[in-house]
Amino acid sequence: MRVFVTGADDGQLARSLGEAAAASGEIEVGFGAPPAMDLTRPETILPAMQAFGPDVVVSAAAYTAVDRAESEPELAYAINCEGAAAAAAAALRLGAPVIHVSTDYVFDGAKDGAYVETDLPAPQGVYGRTKLAGERAVAAANPRHLIARTSWIYAPFGSNFVRTMLRLSTERDSLRVVDDQIGCPTYSPDLADAILHIARTWSRDGWRGEHAGVTHFAGPDAVTWCAFARQILAGAAARGGRSVDVEAITTEQYPTPATRPANSRLSTARLESLFGLRLPPLERSLSACLDRLIGQTGGAAT
Repeated sequence: MRVFVTGADDGQLARSLGEAAAASGEIEVGFGAPPAMDLTRPETILPAMQAFGPDVVVSAAAYTAVDRAESEPELAYAINCEGAAAAAAAALRLGAPVIHVSTDYVFDGAKDGAYVETDLPAPQGVYGRTKLAGERAVAAANPRHLIARTSWIYAPFGSNFVRTMLRLSTERDSLRVVDDQIGCPTYSPDLADAILHIARTWSRDGWRGEHAGVTHFAGPDAVTWCAFARQILAGAAARGGRSVDVEAITTEQYPTPATRPANSRLSTARLESLFGLRLPPLERSLSACLDRLIGQTGGAAT
């Protein structure tokens, strides 16, 4: 089976997909990155995809600088909406279904409880608005689409909260972390495994119409950023890392250009019902991540 991933092979999800495919021994992954493929230049997308010949396309590339998007809305829209739509249309031309990765930031965070796929989106910032526009554009461009909304992605590589907390713990004696935003941390290798499971299902059994639409892909455990930070540092300390105090603060005490949703919890009942998938618990996935970053008995992060 051949899976084409939009974006460079060093992104968190792209790299995780590459690792998972290599481990499977049955999936070949191709990547579309500038200059050969550039989402801001739609004319480059079909030729790059066509040269690989995918069975399934994973639309993973995105403008993800949440705060900078507030001052670069045109670029964010060009990548997250127009580029994503062009990739979905190219997949249609090649007869391939598309899995488009989206975000919890399409919600305003005001709901009391986990969001389900039918809840009304109400993004509060440019990033969320462009990702919601991309969801709708992808759906319009390719009827064989699955919109995979996820949240709080972390991995042993790339730029993410886990690696930031580990770095800051070596530089400071205490950390101040927001404690009034709650969400579901999602381990990128777990997300990659779920995506490739679905791709294999389609390759084996064919596309099913009920798979079209939005499905939430997220870790099963909800925590605040502060609680997550404390778990990270406790796990690091158990592996010989440095332990520092984590002070709980409010969003108001840590202002940012973009508004973040206070509640990012995503229900994954549809993922379980349609595909029989449930991502592993946070404790297990975070442990796997820390083992790769620090090692089981201590050592330097890589």
